[in-house]
Amino acid sequence: QVHLVESGGGLVQAGGSLRLSCAASGGTFGSYGMGWFRQAPGKEREFVAAISWSGGSTFYADSVKGRFTISRDNAKNTVYLQMNSLKPEDTAVYCCAAARTRIGWTPMVDRGYDYWGQGTQVTVSS
Repeated sequence: QVHLVESGGGLVQAGGSLRLSCAASGGTFGSYGMGWFRQAPGKEREFVAAISWSGGSTFYADSVKGRFTISRDNAKNTVYLQMNSLKPEDTAVYCCAAARTRIGWTPMVDRGYDYWGQGTQVTVSS
């Protein structure tokens, strides 16, 4: 069982930056693919970014490409999401997720993940 705890959310003005962290415990972090998803009020959860177990592959939603960067530090059991040039439409609860290593991993859909954190609120004011 993997336990995920997000941090780093908050209130920021449009154009600002935030860095989210997701600390993992209870599993072999380096063997998990990791992802970030977000859910705004009244909307479905949507994929934001993902990173393979080694960090060698990254994936982004078109809406955040060029603005967000996902990274991981396997020595610290932590995955990060650096968010720059934030927009009001980025406002949402951001959750991290972990996927056990498997063939045919689908990092951009939520069914590709086995464990979820509780989330951290990001609010971008205009």
